Amino acid sequence: MTLLDYRLPENGLAGSFIGGAWHRPADGRTLPVENPSRRVVICRVGRGTGIEVNLAVQAARAALPAWRALAASERGRLLAELGRRLEENAEEVARVLAAESGNAIKTQSRGEAMGAAGVLKYYGGVAVEQKGETLPLGPGLFSYSTREPHGVVGSIIPWNSPLQLGCVKISMALATGNCLVLKPAEDAPLAILKLAELADGLFPPGVFNVVTGLGEEAGAALAHHSGVDKVSFTGSSEVGRLIGHAAADRIAKLTLELGGKSPTIVFPDAIADGRLDATAQQIANAMRFARQGQSCTAGSRLFVHRGIWDDLMPKVAERSSALNVGDALDPDVDMGAVVNAERYAEIRAFVAEAEAKGATFLIGGTPEEDPAGFTPNPTILTGVDNSWRIAREEVFGPVMVAIPFETEEEAIRMANDTHYGLAAFLFTRDVSRITRLTRAIDAGWIQVNQGGGQIPGMSYGGTKQSGTGSEYSIEGALEAYTYRKCVTINIESAA
Repeated sequence: MTLLDYRLPENGLAGSFIGGAWHRPADGRTLPVENPSRRVVICRVGRGTGIEVNLAVQAARAALPAWRALAASERGRLLAELGRRLEENAEEVARVLAAESGNAIKTQSRGEAMGAAGVLKYYGGVAVEQKGETLPLGPGLFSYSTREPHGVVGSIIPWNSPLQLGCVKISMALATGNCLVLKPAEDAPLAILKLAELADGLFPPGVFNVVTGLGEEAGAALAHHSGVDKVSFTGSSEVGRLIGHAAADRIAKLTLELGGKSPTIVFPDAIADGRLDATAQQIANAMRFARQGQSCTAGSRLFVHRGIWDDLMPKVAERSSALNVGDALDPDVDMGAVVNAERYAEIRAFVAEAEAKGATFLIGGTPEEDPAGFTPNPTILTGVDNSWRIAREEVFGPVMVAIPFETEEEAIRMANDTHYGLAAFLFTRDVSRITRLTRAIDAGWIQVNQGGGQIPGMSYGGTKQSGTGSEYSIEGALEAYTYRKCVTINIESAA
């Protein structure tokens, strides 16, 4: 392979991995997968529909009794082995991931491949923590609880971080004794198909199934399927509402990890004592510029204390604009492409609207109309009010709005003035302020003095319209993927 090459899945191009075997769609239809950095179709995969989903659910139900009865330590061992295989093949998988998603190999895709392997190994290690409790109900009564899997899980993942999110869904479902049908995003299914190739022959047939296809076809069929006991969806709030309705109609269990419009709040003491450069870098990290802003947790609303605006904003601009934008597979590129033409056009429309209303560009500008690759530059807008559409809706692109504030109360009010509640970033060295604001801000996941991402073991999930349930931790897996069964034995009668 040359530096710009990648090796596509082989069996995986069939699109569906069902009952331990590869299946092409019954009607023979396929979906194109495009490289957004180059705007060329790189391959076609099977376009699964309700037919393939039904086969996959049937295979999962058939595999369920033996899988849930398997010792948790053995389920964990198999997950850890998949993590090891992914780790060994991380470079090959990362190159495919960069080609399909537009996430730069240098800053994103290699890290995602290794992080996904880490997720599998983490859940492999903690699978044995599926424990219950004993209840002291008094003499003659032995009462205890166990954690039981819901059954068959249908998981639907997006394109922005498909391998990492796929491994989270796989790990949480399988570690807790469920069987899984996974539907990758149609724009970026290839890294998941590479992973399925690595898993081929590892799990008992039917435990882990994959069906590629369109959201309105395969995704909808999975969400509505009567044989699916739990649905886990990561994606937009709009689609999340549809998934929620589908699950509610049959009272299926549900986890939703949806959008965000996350605030980043910076107080003067965050740049004191030589911390200006480091804080500016962490703010740029929190915005997820290196991932083209395509992250639910992107700190896209930057609230800066007016007293440090003139010192901090030029540094944030400098750090953000220093990213080298280009082909995701170029080893020198820091920031790649947004995933497709539709996403690029929406980003362009958001920025053009703000520019027409009088916003000022600190860096960046309205993206060009017909680019050679979908690669907008990092953009920071000022002169924006927190009520503007670009400050309220999820752009899902490399676009940050920066707004000054004067008081702590004003910062909290603006941070919470949103229907989202996923993430927040706070920069201050004042411990009392940290405790006040982390308590006051409506967000399920808050980072203080850093702009980092999720680490296995963290509890990650949102409030308001950012979703329900949590992921990334064993606690989240037990809460979302199992139910508590209580058993009480009258020992005297039993004897």
